[in-house]
Amino acid sequence: MQQSSPRSSSAPYGFVGAGAITAAIVEGLNVDAADPPAVFLSPRSRGVGHELVSRFPTVQACDSNQEVLENATSIVVAVRPQIARAVLEELSFRPEHVVMSVMAGVRLEQLQDWAAPAAHFVRAIPLPSAARAQSLTAVYPDNAVARELFGRVGGLLVPSEEAALDALSAATATFAAHLDYLTTIANWLAGQGLDHGAATAYTTQIFGQLGQSLMQSTDSLATLTEKHMTPGGINQQLMTDLRRDGVPDVVRRALDRVLARLRE
Repeated sequence: MQQSSPRSSSAPYGFVGAGAITAAIVEGLNVDAADPPAVFLSPRSRGVGHELVSRFPTVQACDSNQEVLENATSIVVAVRPQIARAVLEELSFRPEHVVMSVMAGVRLEQLQDWAAPAAHFVRAIPLPSAARAQSLTAVYPDNAVARELFGRVGGLLVPSEEAALDALSAATATFAAHLDYLTTIANWLAGQGLDHGAATAYTTQIFGQLGQSLMQSTDSLATLTEKHMTPGGINQQLMTDLRRDGVPDVVRRALDRVLARLRE
């Protein structure tokens, strides 16, 4: 049964798949928003859905994915790529639906086959910082509905071709590796006799501050690298050691393998 719409003067959004990235987008839609849009959530992952419903009055959990489609024409698909085809092919889309996929590696032509007769398809890569309305979301192709949605949770990057979007998606595979690198540093500090909590706090602080400086700088990454080391200094020593041991090449090869997987 179709439920009544949450109160909002904006066009509603429907989310098929209620995981972490859905939660981040929905939270971002409500950050300092005087009139947040109505949101209809998939019944999957009810824990996330119930938490969002309890926090935001314009958010409503549906009894089925089909009900999501009945309440909104702007649809974000955020299920695991492995089950995307099964989920989408069991739904009845309409030509007016705009299908916005945030699933890694699912190509536009696949979406068009699985969600016909919907007429408009978009791929997007929203970041977890969407929860703070600070995501830089890559979107392809350019689309007014996608611009409206993802513009509410930060900025937009529109590459010139779908292949470039795949490369941007591959770059997001570095999150866990970067955090593992920071964990290595914190654990090393603890091994030098520092309290583990203090070692973690110190590592988090210095790299958190570095991240803020990156956001505020207009310099290239190469220029910032030069600015953070002095000739013969310890930063140059560590970077030289890592380069000599082939770390940059290892990263490039790993990214190549991720990209190849996304394009299978």
